[in-house]
Amino acid sequence: MKSVSVAHPLMVKLISSARLKTDSRDTLNLARLLAANLIPEVWIPPPPVRELRALVAHRQRQVKRSTQLRNRLHSVLHRHNIQRPRGKLFDPQQVAWWSQLPLSASEKLMVRHSLDELHRLAACKKETEMELARLGCTPTWLPHLPFLMQLPGIGLITALTLLAAIGDITRFPGPKQLVGYAGLGSSVHDSGQTHRTGKITRQGRRDIRHAMIECAWTAVLHHPHWHAEFARLAHRIAKHKAIVAVARKLLVVIWHVLTKHEVAHHTQPQAVARKFYKWAAEYRLVQFLDCSRLEFVQQQLDCLGIKLDEFHIGQQRFILTQPSVSG
Repeated sequence: MKSVSVAHPLMVKLISSARLKTDSRDTLNLARLLAANLIPEVWIPPPPVRELRALVAHRQRQVKRSTQLRNRLHSVLHRHNIQRPRGKLFDPQQVAWWSQLPLSASEKLMVRHSLDELHRLAACKKETEMELARLGCTPTWLPHLPFLMQLPGIGLITALTLLAAIGDITRFPGPKQLVGYAGLGSSVHDSGQTHRTGKITRQGRRDIRHAMIECAWTAVLHHPHWHAEFARLAHRIAKHKAIVAVARKLLVVIWHVLTKHEVAHHTQPQAVARKFYKWAAEYRLVQFLDCSRLEFVQQQLDCLGIKLDEFHIGQQRFILTQPSVSG
């Protein structure tokens, strides 16, 4: 019976590195390693994970292209020493202001094309995010989202990015394996009586590292526990190292909440309820789920086992339809 094995490229490279490298020799080396059961295999994500990864990567390309266009338009203003107007610089209402700038004909053409592409990308990015919200409401992902989104700094897009990168959390026996998968673990040199640790390995999924660093900055700014943790670490080490340490600790928490489906120790029920309500409102979940916004908030709180009768957004007070019950 034939089977296909997908090898870990870095580990195979370490095993079968050779001076003479040809396709035929590499094939023979791989065949020998496979026969000796020495091929380090990688996890093959199922179709739902591949679909979510593709859509998340598509949105990341849109964000990257939008940033490039904004930087290009900013450079035009800097080059000609032009003061920007009040309000949002790239809103469609500012197109007339851009067209009246004292620029050459070729520069006006490039500015107009950049603005047109930027506005098209904004519409496409919104459409992509709505599709991500629809995927988030499917049975594959919806049971995991509230456990991630209860944590500070993690919204819907970040939660789906993490779920797409992590895939099946049960393939990580412990939080150390997840931290290593993200490349947030410290490099180690341990030989004889020598034991040294260094910078993070950066060997892992870059999207998890970037997402966790962003989450960590939001957490230390808005959550008292993580703010105190960052202050304690920054007192001993540099701030850029402290934020990486906070990101690693947050990733450890993520392993626990996804594996055990439990509420994090420092979860703030009011903030979590507000996040769930904004999730339902911003992405119009009523078109995907047969429930109102408050009913959706109630369901997610029940999933977490959080008891809450009401929550506030600004001066508005929202009373939940039924008291939550602890799970």
